[in-house]
Amino acid sequence: MCDKHHKPTRKGISLKEGKAHKEDHQNWSRRSFLSTIGVGGGLSMMLGNIPLSAMAPNPLQAALSGAETDKVLVIIRLKGGNDGLNTIIPLYDYSYYQNQRPTLAIPQNEIIPLTNEIGIPNFMSDLNSMWNDGHMKVLHSVGYEDQNLSHFLSSDIWASGTTEVQANKTGVFGRFFENLYPDYLVNPPDVPPAIHIGYGNNTILKGESAQVGLSVNNLGQFYEIAQTGSVYNVTDVPDCYYGEQLAFTRSISNSTYTYSEVIKDAYLASTSDVDYGSVTYSNRNLNQQLAIVARLIKGNLGTRVYLVEMDGFDTHEGQAEWHPQLMQTLSESVKLFFEDLAFTNQEDKVLGMTISEFGRRIEENGSLGTDHGSAAPILLFSGALQSNGFIGEQPNMQNTDYIGNLEFGTDFRSVYSTVLEDWLCVDPLVIDTVMDNSYARIDDMLPGCSQVVDVPTIGNEPFFHKAHYGANGEIQIRYNLPAAGKVTIELYNIGGQKIKDLKNAQETGGQQMLSFNPQKEHFPIGNYVYRILYRGQAHSGKVQFFNTK
Repeated sequence: MCDKHHKPTRKGISLKEGKAHKEDHQNWSRRSFLSTIGVGGGLSMMLGNIPLSAMAPNPLQAALSGAETDKVLVIIRLKGGNDGLNTIIPLYDYSYYQNQRPTLAIPQNEIIPLTNEIGIPNFMSDLNSMWNDGHMKVLHSVGYEDQNLSHFLSSDIWASGTTEVQANKTGVFGRFFENLYPDYLVNPPDVPPAIHIGYGNNTILKGESAQVGLSVNNLGQFYEIAQTGSVYNVTDVPDCYYGEQLAFTRSISNSTYTYSEVIKDAYLASTSDVDYGSVTYSNRNLNQQLAIVARLIKGNLGTRVYLVEMDGFDTHEGQAEWHPQLMQTLSESVKLFFEDLAFTNQEDKVLGMTISEFGRRIEENGSLGTDHGSAAPILLFSGALQSNGFIGEQPNMQNTDYIGNLEFGTDFRSVYSTVLEDWLCVDPLVIDTVMDNSYARIDDMLPGCSQVVDVPTIGNEPFFHKAHYGANGEIQIRYNLPAAGKVTIELYNIGGQKIKDLKNAQETGGQQMLSFNPQKEHFPIGNYVYRILYRGQAHSGKVQFFNTK
């Protein structure tokens, strides 16, 4: 299937490019598989057949909880690279668009004009009412410089917020949550800071030590968790000693899954007030994902960030068949989602935002599809948007980069920074610190915040810490102290039981390091948590004990 799907039939595409394309998909699929089975990082666990990543509560969540804002961000990832030109149609240069896509161009009599210059295809008609109501905006030509056209790398770049290959191991929202709630591994918040429903553990929620947020790959089982508050059934077991032990083990697993009860309570406290079952092409299940998210929001769960995903946008062939069905599902699902929220007057507190790792080429290929491109539009939805509109310059199809792709006009990190500042109300200095740069905020994109989230700090400098693995099983915990003070370092097992005090001493400011060897102390192999207590705050991270003998 992969060979057929990526046969290099587009005019001008080289066999080398086709081979690289195929290898990229193989790497992409392998990583998703490893992430799903819990190999790829974080504090992962398998409960039944549902892969979960342990919640990584953190300070952004605490800060958000203390702020007046109760706004929610719902990110809708269009996995595979959405074709922006058949989503937001350039009526201003329609003849050129049609010439480049003699088969795939949307006919003019099948386009709904949003303005005299921009339209959407009629299979996205459900969004027309949101546009007319002032509840939808479009950001033109979003991307980043030197787009690499790889699913694997570009997905990581969009998730991590950096184009540095060696640095993109953590995600934008993971860093915010983790850095602002440093004791997440030992002292989790009452509600999950983020929930991801989709394919593998998306890097966007990954912190330095663990996945920040609950990541669920099996929608059906997540639905069951939401209804019952449990992962394992503790009653349907054999009537014997083995059954008693199995029930006990399952109950321990259920209690380990920290947030099942609060998810269940929020889910059962609300109802779906629209019929999500009517959505076309429902095997992509975006409608079902958004139905659950709506109930959790309406049930006042308190989670601030949701990530849902829709697969199938890698349309190298057969695009005329698949893309309209995908976009119709997206449009219908989003409209139903906000209609559902309107029953409890919560459509104004939720922002929906589409993202995709890249767009598609301007010209169609020989397989009646489009190949990997660069810039693409982002769609924003909310009852809080004060008007509809377009942000950024319209894409110029006749002024492309050196390989014929659209030039990007808006850096996606500016979009993230604006959402964090003007929607989630995060302090601008915190945003710039975690993004490792200051990206321009986008005017007239969002209403703005009346209150900025107050982020706790230690002195005037951040507190950094990280575990490093040395030879012969040695573990080094390196950390910096903004000023002199008493430091206590404790070791916990993954069940939260304290194992040992590793340090309790007065230390000077600056870089510090603690070394210990768990093999010499005969600690069992597995995951552990270290906790650093300093100046009234706790900071925790994960370490893994190996057997190197």
